[in-house]
Amino acid sequence: MRVLVTGGAGYIGSHTLIELHSNGHEICVVDNFDNSSPEALKRVTELIGAPIEFHEADIRDRAALDRIMAAFRPEAVIHFAGLKAVGESARIPLRYYDVNISGTLSLLESMGTVGCDRIVFSSSATVYGEPQYLPFDEDHPCSPTNVYGHTKHMAEQILSDWQCANPGASVVLLRYFNPVGAHPSGRIGEDPRDVPNNLMPFVAQVAVGRREKLSVFGDDYDTPDGTGVRDYIHVTDLARAHVCAIDYAADNTGTEVFNVGTGSGYSVLEMVTAFAKASGNEVAYEIVARRPGDIARSEADPSKANDKLGWRAEQGLEEMCLSTWTWQSKNPKGFAE
Repeated sequence: MRVLVTGGAGYIGSHTLIELHSNGHEICVVDNFDNSSPEALKRVTELIGAPIEFHEADIRDRAALDRIMAAFRPEAVIHFAGLKAVGESARIPLRYYDVNISGTLSLLESMGTVGCDRIVFSSSATVYGEPQYLPFDEDHPCSPTNVYGHTKHMAEQILSDWQCANPGASVVLLRYFNPVGAHPSGRIGEDPRDVPNNLMPFVAQVAVGRREKLSVFGDDYDTPDGTGVRDYIHVTDLARAHVCAIDYAADNTGTEVFNVGTGSGYSVLEMVTAFAKASGNEVAYEIVARRPGDIARSEADPSKANDKLGWRAEQGLEEMCLSTWTWQSKNPKGFAE
C-alpha cells in the first residue's frame, strides 16, 4: 500500500520505514525534525538501497499537509509525530496538547480530503496510569498520571470517535511499552535532542563517556530492588508490529487496541547491569528523588497482538543492550557527527 508516515525520521519511525520497505509498501514521510534528524532518513535510504519520498512539514500546517496528501494519495497512515517526554509534558503542558492533539485533528481532517480512512496510531502504555492489576491488558481502565499520557488518551478517543462517524474506517491503536535497542547495522538508533528523557539512551551516553552519571528516579518502589520496573521492547520488534497493524487495517474496519510489549519486566538497576555487561563499561549512577508521574511497575499482556496481529516480540534483553551499544559506540554524538 501507499503509506504516509508522520514523524518518520524519529527513532521508532525510522526503524519502521525499513520494515515497511522490506514488506513492499510505498512510503511518504512527513517530519518537521523537532526531535529527529535528516541524517536518519539519509541513512535509512542507504540501508534499504532506495530513495524515500520526504516532505519537511509540521502536521499542524493544514495547507502543506493537504498538498502532500493530494500528491501522494495514501491508502493508510502511520501517525508517529508528537512530543513524548513525561517530565517535559508537566513543564510545558500547552505545547503538548497543541502538538499531540491539534496535530492529530489536522491529520484526520487532511486524510478526509483524499478519502484515506486507515490509520495506525503510535500510542503508549502511559494511558493506563497506576495499575489496578498486572500485566496490563487492553481492557484495563485508562487513567493517565501525566500530561503526556493525557494527550495520548485524548488522541485515542478522537480517533475512536472519528472511526465511529466513518464506519468504513479502520483505526489501530498501538500502546507501546518501552522501546529500546537499535538497527543491527548501528547506522540508526535513538538520538534524543538535549538531555535524554528515557532510560536507555541516557545509560548508553554514560557508558560512552558523553555523560557523567545516570540519575535513578527513586529506589523505594514496591519492586524487588526498589527501582521502577518496565516492559522493554526492541525497536525492531516494535517496527514489525506496525507492518502487522497496517495489514490488519487493510482487512478490518473498526477501532482495535493492541499492547506492544514482551510481557516481561526489568528494573532500572537490572537494565544498568545488563548494559554494563554488553558494553564492557561501567555505568555510574546515583539515586535521586522519584519523578512526578512515574509508577512502580508497567508490564504488558501482549497476547491480543500475538493472536490477532500474528505478531510477537522476538528479541530479548541481550539483543536490546548489544544493539544499543553498537549504535552508541559507532555514533558517540548521535547523528550530529
